Amino acid sequence: MFERVLVANRGEIACRVIRALHELGVEAIAVHSKADADSRHVHIADRSVCVGEASNTDSYLNLANVLMAAEITGAQAVHPGFGYFSERARFAEALEAMGVTFIGPPVSAIEAMGDKAKAKEAAIDANCPVVPGSDGVAATEGEATKWAEQIGYPVLLKAVAGGGGRGIRRVNDEEELGRLFRTAQAEAQASFGNGDLLVEKCVVEPRHVEIQILGDQHGNVIHLGERECSVQNLRHQKIVEEAPCAVLDPDTRRRMGEAAVRVAKSVGYTNAGTVEFLLDSTGSFYFLEMNTRIQVEHPVTESVTGLDLVQWQVRIAAGEPLPYSQEDIDLTGHAIEARITAQDPDKDFAPSTGKITRWEPPGFGGVRLDTHVYAGFTVSPFYDPMIAKLIVTGRDRADAVNRLKVCLDEFNVEGIQTNIPFLRRLVRHPDYVAGEVSTAFVGRFLAEGQEG
Repeated sequence: MFERVLVANRGEIACRVIRALHELGVEAIAVHSKADADSRHVHIADRSVCVGEASNTDSYLNLANVLMAAEITGAQAVHPGFGYFSERARFAEALEAMGVTFIGPPVSAIEAMGDKAKAKEAAIDANCPVVPGSDGVAATEGEATKWAEQIGYPVLLKAVAGGGGRGIRRVNDEEELGRLFRTAQAEAQASFGNGDLLVEKCVVEPRHVEIQILGDQHGNVIHLGERECSVQNLRHQKIVEEAPCAVLDPDTRRRMGEAAVRVAKSVGYTNAGTVEFLLDSTGSFYFLEMNTRIQVEHPVTESVTGLDLVQWQVRIAAGEPLPYSQEDIDLTGHAIEARITAQDPDKDFAPSTGKITRWEPPGFGGVRLDTHVYAGFTVSPFYDPMIAKLIVTGRDRADAVNRLKVCLDEFNVEGIQTNIPFLRRLVRHPDYVAGEVSTAFVGRFLAEGQEG
């Protein structure tokens, strides 16, 4: 086991990783920007290093400074969390050159799955169902138009790099294609430094279901069941996630899990990762992408499996074999995660910044809160607006949904605006309560609200 690990991230995920390291008896080193000097992840770490000014570019994405922090502190390994450097092969390569372990998959797996075109090829090679689409990148509007005509509208334009819903546009007809191609291409270039796009058939109102996998360095790969991530905003960013999926039967879960394991094995994957699928109304599923990192929504899987995924990331990186076979994995109960963000729902979810004057989260059995903020903490305009994740568990889905309603009602935040009032309404919608959701659910919910 490592003695000293640097956490190359901020916010709630940095706090989550630091706690896991402490439970393993490992010294945790935090990095922070000048704006984050008083953040909780800095307070709970054993040591901290300032890596730059407030902006992400000057600090958390400053490759030289983060690498220097690892070197001067004598870190034996680096945990990247999610976002930032978590899926950047160059970062992992630089650490390897320094003799520092990257707590994540091999560089080759990051490269294979970081490019959606290559990832799709890997899925096909692994005999995993994929959405019909272009054979590689559509380099021009003309190529995209030809593929769209061949596949049939509606189609999705998808950036080959990155994630978070950026660089994705639905195109309903040829008239829209040129404009949306340029928009998606520009957004992808600005977000990921790569404007390449794929064209895929748009699966209308699917569910977004993902499989959590774990692979060690000894050839063992297992899956830990699925997460339902269909409740997404209009930018394809997840809002509420749960495990297990309300409509997945045991046979589909088995087949989807086996497909995810095949994909992971096909690229020599180790550590934690997620294979994402679209599930249509007939029960057919299609490979969407693979995320080569821990996911924001990993706590719901931890809740129903009893496994600490972050600790296992560290253990696997240190060379430990998985002591579990697939038959050992059992899903118990139901878990739901709601992302709490510093945004104003009444102003088109504009970011809300300033000092939190009151922070009163719910506190009773079956509730977990992953956060980095507290009363007196100042929410900065420089970073992602997510300030907490509220995770509830229940004996079944109905029990978990009821607990989530109560928790959101009791969650009291003052000084800034949050999305909590929006979430309170969302989880009371009859379709959500019944588990009848798709990736189009939030759009319909917002439309109903505007009409009412």
